[in-house]
Amino acid sequence: MALHPVEMKAALKLKFCRTPLFSIYDQSTSPYLLHCFELLNLTSRSFAAVIRELHPELRNCVTLFYLILRALDTIEDDMSIEHDLKIDLLRHFHEKLLLTKWSFDGNAPDVKDRAVLTDFESILIEFHKLKPEYQEVIKEITEKMGNGMADYILDENYNLNGLQTVHDYDVYCHYVAGLVGDGLTRLIVIAKFANESLYSNEQLYESMGLFLQKTNIIRDYNEDLVDGRSFWPKEIWSQYAPQLKDFMKPENEQLGLDCINHLVLNALSHVIDVLTYLASIHEQSTFQFCAIPQVMAIATLALVFNNREVLHGNVKIRKGTTCYLILKSRTLRGCVEIFDYYLRDIKSKLAVQDPNFLKLNIQISKIEQFMEEMYQDKLPPNVKPNETPIFLKVKERSRYDDELVPTQQEEEYKFNMVLSIILSVLLGFYYIYTLHRA
Repeated sequence: MALHPVEMKAALKLKFCRTPLFSIYDQSTSPYLLHCFELLNLTSRSFAAVIRELHPELRNCVTLFYLILRALDTIEDDMSIEHDLKIDLLRHFHEKLLLTKWSFDGNAPDVKDRAVLTDFESILIEFHKLKPEYQEVIKEITEKMGNGMADYILDENYNLNGLQTVHDYDVYCHYVAGLVGDGLTRLIVIAKFANESLYSNEQLYESMGLFLQKTNIIRDYNEDLVDGRSFWPKEIWSQYAPQLKDFMKPENEQLGLDCINHLVLNALSHVIDVLTYLASIHEQSTFQFCAIPQVMAIATLALVFNNREVLHGNVKIRKGTTCYLILKSRTLRGCVEIFDYYLRDIKSKLAVQDPNFLKLNIQISKIEQFMEEMYQDKLPPNVKPNETPIFLKVKERSRYDDELVPTQQEEEYKFNMVLSIILSVLLGFYYIYTLHRA
């Protein structure tokens, strides 16, 4: 951390100077809801922090949505559950949401998130307090995802050979992440935190999920192979090696890097949709909720690009980088600057010998051109901006960004004050120390 002063400053500001937009503690917080927040923290501490700060209109339903899908995922991942029982649970899990009492204790004792299922009654109690329209969205997505999981378990070709085509890759990512984007977008629109037109463009919210999932799949190559799984599509990796595991061999390392970069190229195809989606969100806590995972994803893509460590172990962005990205991504302009920075980082690591050198440059240039169109603030004097749909959307979103400026200035003032006090105390101790030595 000491080698990265900007990140250290961000970590300190995040810890001591930033005030959360909303608190989970109010008069309507029941013991059951507090327990749901505890389960949320137990299953995903990083994601939990973002959810807890959501606007109260969305906070509870997103919390329950996450926990319900986590329960579904816990059933699917547990290899100790008998096959037919697992299929039945997955296909009919959405029906459990109609009940007032239900729980499941059939997971193996060492399953990490089994508490979500053993304590499911707390989730059900709070779920039935949600507005009917929120309940309907969650039930529908749960049904689609549960059936999708069951279909993959029963798909012999997938179980034997993994994902074959890029289309298969997209469909798989749709079931595990695209559906989440679908549900969250509907919740956001119902809450009136974005225009209804946002949900009419399926490609936008689909890309939000696929960009995150594809980034994780690229990063987790080594971990997934060790666990006996693979999600890289054969249509891509077979261009570089006969077997997916061949990339672990030292003699195939360069081919593995070429394959990683090809997969990054595929993931970058979603970036313009992601930026368009973010420009469509009006409410600040919802914007931050949507933006933080996306900026983490582009930072991770830049980290895995042309990185040999991906083939041999786990790679992660630094915690200090995470703190910096959380603070920086609170405005749309901040998000655009983050994407611009990491796209330039990817370009700096792109070798002329890469088989996709030209395609990667073209894709990155398309994104950069789109980002220039979003703001058009580098035009010559007296030249009016071209009022394209994205320019007008960004212009509207910028009003909400401007409202955040006083908050950011106050945080900077608090940080500088605290830093001045700390430095004064340290200098005082140093002065006393030198006097004693003399």
